[in-house]
Formats: sequence, structure tokens, C-alpha cells
Amino acid sequence: MSINVELNTLGFESVTASKEIRSFSEDKKNKILEEIISSLEKNKKEILDANNLDIQESEKNLSKAMIDRLLLNDERYEGIINSIKNVIALNDPVGNVLFSNQRPNGMIVERVSVPLGVIGIIYESRPNVTVDATVLCLKAGNSVILRGGSECFNTNTALVKYMQDSLSKSGVNKNIVQYINTTDRAAVDHMLSGMVDFIDVVVPRGGKGLVKKVQDTAKIPVIGHLDGICHLYVDETSDPDKASEIVTNAKLRRTGICGAAETLLIDEKCLNTHLPKIIDSLLSGGCEIRGDKACVELSDRILPATEIDWSTEYLDAIISIKTVKNMDEAIDHIAKYGSGHTESIISENHSKVEKFLNSVNSAIVMHNASTQFADGGEFGLGAEIGIATGKLHARGPVGLEGLTTYKYIVRGSGQVRP
Repeated sequence: MSINVELNTLGFESVTASKEIRSFSEDKKNKILEEIISSLEKNKKEILDANNLDIQESEKNLSKAMIDRLLLNDERYEGIINSIKNVIALNDPVGNVLFSNQRPNGMIVERVSVPLGVIGIIYESRPNVTVDATVLCLKAGNSVILRGGSECFNTNTALVKYMQDSLSKSGVNKNIVQYINTTDRAAVDHMLSGMVDFIDVVVPRGGKGLVKKVQDTAKIPVIGHLDGICHLYVDETSDPDKASEIVTNAKLRRTGICGAAETLLIDEKCLNTHLPKIIDSLLSGGCEIRGDKACVELSDRILPATEIDWSTEYLDAIISIKTVKNMDEAIDHIAKYGSGHTESIISENHSKVEKFLNSVNSAIVMHNASTQFADGGEFGLGAEIGIATGKLHARGPVGLEGLTTYKYIVRGSGQVRP
């Protein structure tokens, strides 16, 4: 069987499964998720063994940052289980009346949330995405087609196997979740351009190359972001200790995630009072610092930055620092070089904070908080399927509500239009 035919068969099965799951009650969906937890806990050793095989293979050709994304350990495995529990605790996003209006003729018009249908997920490295995507799509009444990276093939295959087993045990269609079990890249091309009759929306999660390919190739609507060029702006009114702690965490907690800060913008009026402490903290954490002329003149431990640094997503222990005259210049810099992902202002001036929060047109804007909080779980959305930086439909962390759309339901009693 050719890849295209095999994928079309898989797509047809997903459509069939999506028609079944869209009518499931909240209680039924939650019981299925509880069965998934039971299956993953029971088969933890087999899944971690599969992950170890992937790690051994990846150590030959992947960077430490990429291997860190791929790694499953006891702590991260427990995080996956907890993320499912969080989704169970969330309210069902399906069937909610978003708008209701009784017309003068007696008709009742309602806008009601409904599942999207079949969601395709294309992703790299992170095995938690396999579970997060599945449980979020399921709770939102969708079926899901997963296509993970070759570096995580063994882990993903094991995870999907045990999740499908739990679906069968629950007496529902196991094709609610399906995995494209080939590493042939032709499968991605067909998924994006040849499965428009089966997949309703596709979500890419991975590096810039993957996301750009999806955005350029897909004939299906895409939810996602291309870059995570996140900024911190340190205002002169900020507390130096607080600023240093936030900057260090935003950059170094996990350098390989899309919410890691890449550029620090610092008001020139607090360059001498704030930057030395920030530099000490970053360097102590093993971070390379690249700065503009004013920064380099302040410390010989800072390397000269180039124009390309302002638009680079390092995903590594590297940060660029630029001095700005005021907040307006910081906002202009973000508008020019940012990717619309996450920005944070560190300040104690209320009027400046409000202007920054309202003027910066990114999907997530923060005050006195690390950009590493740019995560659906941290926002109380349960797990997330990704971060979206577009301006239509879902934006920011895409949780349950982002995996639904709506339709209008009109209830009449014999009305006809004159």
C-alpha cells in the first residue's frame, strides 16, 4: 500500500471517529482520560525504555538542547500524568452557549461551541506533546492524527499504543487517536496537501524549519507560531534584584523552549544600576551575553552584538542586550524584531506598565514575570497543544477552547421570512 493510500485510509478512519466522539458527554470523556492515565502508569517502564532507545540514537547527531526536549524521566513522566488530571478537572468546552438572542418573531438564535473535527499535529522531539495533544483533542471532542519526529519514534509509538489500548478498553473507537508510523518525509507532504478532505486544522510544534514548511505547504488551516523571539524590558523604576532574578529565569530555566527570553531591552537610565547584577547572574548560569556598544563599554565580559542578533531565536544559553532611551523605543524594537510570541516588562511604574501591556501586540504580554510562564498549564488551561501567534481564532496557549469552533443554532416554531 502506498503512503498516500495508507494516509487517506487513516484520515477516513479519523473522520469516522470524530463523528462518534463529538457526541460524548463530559463524564464519558473524563472516564476515557482516567483510563489513559491508568494505562500510562501501568506501562511506564516500557515507555521509558522506548525513550531510552531514542535517546541513545539521538546522542549521535542531536544537540544537548534537542536531547533535553526528547528526554523522559520520572519527573517529566509524572508531569504528563498530572497534565491529564488537569484536563479532566477542566470544564467541557463543547456545548456552551456563547451568545443567545430571542428575535422579535420569536426565534431563538444561539451561538454554541462545537468540536473542530479532525486535528493533525506535526511535531518534533517532545514526547509530552503526544499525550497533551491527544487528551486535549479528546476532551474537546476531536479526533487527532499525530506525526512526531523520527528522533522520538519509539517513544511516540509506545505512548500511542497504550493510549489506543485504553480507548479500546473503554469501549470506544481507538482511531480517536492515530499515529503516522513512518519516518518517510513524504508522509508530511501528503498530510499537509493531500488530506484536505480529512483534516480540519493542522498544528505544527517544533523548530523554525518545520513550522515554516507547514505554513508554506499546508492547504489546511494552520494554528501555530514560527519563532519565539521573546523580549524582556527592564524599566528604570524596576527593583534591581527582582529584575536580575526574572531575567535569569526567563533566559536560563530551560533555554530550548519557545518561551525562553532571547533579547533583553534595558532603559539607558538604569544601565549602571541594574545591568551589572544581571550580567553576574547570567554569566554564573553559563550564559553568553551579546550586547550593543553601551553594554560592551560597561563590561568586557559582553561580546559585541550584530544586527542579526536582534532577530535570532537562540534556543540556547545566549542572550542579546540592547539599551533603549525609553519604553517607546523598547516597544518599537519589539514591533520590528519580535515574533508576536511573549514579551515582559519589569517595572514598578503603573502607567508605564499599562501602556506596555496595551501597546505591545504579541499573543502574550506580561508584567514582572518570567517569559517562561508562557505555557497553557501555567495559565490554568490544563495542557496546551501549542502557542499561536496569529490574530484569528486561537491565540497564545492553545488549550481546550482553542480546539473548538462554534455554530449557530436557531430554534423556531414555524416562522417564515416575509
